Amino acid sequence: MRVFHAAAVIAILAGPAYAQTQQPVPRYGEAPKDKTPQQIEADQAAERAYKNSLSNIPDKGPSDPWGNMRSDSAPKAVAKTTVPAKRAKADSAAK
Repeated sequence: MRVFHAAAVIAILAGPAYAQTQQPVPRYGEAPKDKTPQQIEADQAAERAYKNSLSNIPDKGPSDPWGNMRSDSAPKAVAKTTVPAKRAKADSAAK
């Protein structure tokens, strides 16, 4: 029974690997195959549809994502309040 299960697992794993080898892979230096007229027409139609879809996109002007965060007027100057320095220590140290 173990042999049957092992053979089944190998067959299940080998199936996809065998399927991948069935499609030819172009080799280096090999000339690409010519396209059929239907394939050429389909490529041209896809290209036209792509260019048409690009022309349907409206032009977007420059955007400023932080525009709402800034005000239009210049920032107001903040009045600096000066704290009187303690001169007592400086004056006593100079004597």
